Amino acid sequence: MQIRDLPYSDPGDPDVRSGPRFLYWLGRNQLGGQVKALCWGLLHQLGIAGMPVGVGLAVQAVIDRSGSRLALAGGLIAVLGIVLALGDTMLHRTAVTNWITAAARVQQLLARKTAELGSALTRRVAAGEVVAVSTGDVEKIGWFVEALSRFAAAAIALVGVCVWLAFYLPSLGLMVALAMPVLALAVLPLLPRATRRADEQREKAGKATELASDTVAGLRVLRGIGGEELFLGRYRRASQEVRRAAVRSARMWALISAVQVLLPGILLISLVWYGATLARDGRIEVGQLVTVYSAVTLMLFPLRHFEEIAMAYSFSRPSAQRAVRVLSLRRSAREATVEGVTPSGDLYDPATGLMAPGGQFTAVVCGDPDQAGRLAERLGGHAETGEEGEDGEAPAKTPSVLLGGVALDELPLDAARASVLVQDKDPVLLSGTLQELLDIPASGLVTAGAALEAAQCGDVLSALAQASPDNGGDPMRTRITERGRSLSGGQRQRLALARSLVTDPEALVLDEPTSAVDSHTEARVAAGIAKLRRGRTTVAFASSPLLLDAADRVVLVHEGTVVAVGTHRDLLRTEPRYRAVVTRETDEEAAATSAPHGVGEVPAMKSTQEIEERA
Repeated sequence: MQIRDLPYSDPGDPDVRSGPRFLYWLGRNQLGGQVKALCWGLLHQLGIAGMPVGVGLAVQAVIDRSGSRLALAGGLIAVLGIVLALGDTMLHRTAVTNWITAAARVQQLLARKTAELGSALTRRVAAGEVVAVSTGDVEKIGWFVEALSRFAAAAIALVGVCVWLAFYLPSLGLMVALAMPVLALAVLPLLPRATRRADEQREKAGKATELASDTVAGLRVLRGIGGEELFLGRYRRASQEVRRAAVRSARMWALISAVQVLLPGILLISLVWYGATLARDGRIEVGQLVTVYSAVTLMLFPLRHFEEIAMAYSFSRPSAQRAVRVLSLRRSAREATVEGVTPSGDLYDPATGLMAPGGQFTAVVCGDPDQAGRLAERLGGHAETGEEGEDGEAPAKTPSVLLGGVALDELPLDAARASVLVQDKDPVLLSGTLQELLDIPASGLVTAGAALEAAQCGDVLSALAQASPDNGGDPMRTRITERGRSLSGGQRQRLALARSLVTDPEALVLDEPTSAVDSHTEARVAAGIAKLRRGRTTVAFASSPLLLDAADRVVLVHEGTVVAVGTHRDLLRTEPRYRAVVTRETDEEAAATSAPHGVGEVPAMKSTQEIEERA
C-alpha cells in the first residue's frame, strides 16, 4: 500500500482482544511495507558498518605509505557513501509510508465504528477519549508500526558487527560483544516507571481535552450565567496538572537518554585505553584500533533504536488499548443475516411492548427522559449489547426491534439506517450552507421547501436571508456555523427536524422534537409533522399536550413497559399516571385525586375540562 492509494477500500477486521494483539495485527497487515523497510534498513546499516573498515584501511595505508591501498580505501569509502545515502533515503521513504498508512488504517477503522454506532458512541465512551484516540493515539500507533522494521534492521546489524569484530580482532571484539547486550538492555528497569508516568500524562491530557470541548460547546450558556471564569479556572488547573505530569514523564525519558549516553561513553573510554595499550605493546596495529573504535562509535547509532522502540511501545501500547476499547464496541449482539430486504409496516419493540402501527403518528410518553432516549435508540436498532459475564460468557441478547416483522439487528447497517431514522433530543447541525444541510440521501418524495414549511422554519429562513446580502438574500446559500451556534436552540431544532423530514424514511423516530420552541410554534409544528408524514410510520417521544393531541395514538411507558394506549384525551380521563406526567401533577395533587372519599363527599378530582385546559 502506497500513500497515493489511500484510503483503503477495506481497512480489514481488526483483532481487538488487547492492545498488543491490535499492534501485531497492524504490523501483519503491513508485512510488505515492513519487509521493504527492513531491506532498506539493512542496506543503510551496511553502509554505516562498512565505513570503519574503509577508515581503518586508509589510516593503515598512510602509516605504511601505500598509495595503492589508500586509493582502494578511498574508493571503498566513496561506494559506502553512495550505499549509505541510498539506504537512508529509501528507508526514510518506506518508514514514513508505513507510518502514514498504519495511521490511516486506524483512522478508517475508527470512522467506520463511529458511523456504525452513531450517537450511541459518546454514551459508551467519553467524547474526550474519542478525540484523543483519533488524533494523538493514531500517530503513536503509527510510530510503533514503522519503528519496528528499523529496529529489526538495527538489531541484525549490531549482531553482525559484534560477530565480525569478535573474529576480526578478538582481543577487542570480545569486549565489545559482551558490552553491547548490557548497553541495549540497561534501560529496561527504567521503562515500567516511565510508562506509568506517560500513561498518567495521557490520562490527564484526555480529561483536559474533554473539559475544553465541553466548555466550548456550552460557551453560550456559560456566558449567560457568568461562568466563564469558573470553567476557565477549572481548565487552568487541569492544564497545569497535565504540565506537571508531562514534566515528570520527561524527566524519566531524560534519565533513560542519559543512561544511553553514559554507558556507551564508558565503553568507548575503556576501549580506547585498552586498545592504546595493546597498540603501544605492538600486539595490534593502529589501523585495527581505528577500525574497531570507528565501528563501536557508529554502532551507537543503531543502538539508539533500542531506546526508540522501547519508547514507541510504551507510548503506543496504551494508545492501542484505547483504540481497542472503541473498536470493540458493537452495534448489537447479532450479525446481519437478512440481505436485499426493505422492510415496512409496524414498528414493534418486544422488550417494552411498544407498537407503532405502520402509517400512523404515534406519540410515546415516558416519565423518565433518559429512558425515553434509550428507547428511541432501541427503535432505531442502536441498542447496546449486554455486558459479558464474569467467566467471559457471551453477552445476553436483548430482543431486537421489528419493522414489518423483520428484526433490525439482522439487517445490514445501511438498510437498517435507511428504514428507521432516529433524531435525538440534541441534534447536531454540521457547518455549511442550508442547501448542503438538506442535500442528504432521501426518498425524493419530500422537497426541502415542504420539510421547512412543516417544521415552521419561516422565521429561520428570514433570518438567514438577512444574514446573506452577498448571496442575493438567498437563505439556502447562507452558511451555518459549526454545530449551528449562530442560531437559537429552537431554530437549530426546527432545522434538524426539517432535515429528518426531507430524508423521508419508512419509520421516523423523534425524541422531544419541539422541546425548544414556544407553544404557538409547537402546535403548528405538530400539525405539520402529522400532515407531511401521513401514511408513514412516525414515533415522537414527548410530554407536551400540544404534540400529543396531534398524534393518532398515544402510548404510556412506565418503568420500561407499556401500561396504557389510547388517544391523548382518553388517557387524560382514565390514566392517573399519564395525567401526572402530562399535567406535571404534584405528589400532593396525585394523592388528593386518588384518596378515598366518604359517602356524600365530592371527590377532589378536577373536571375533565379543567384538566384539558391545564394540559
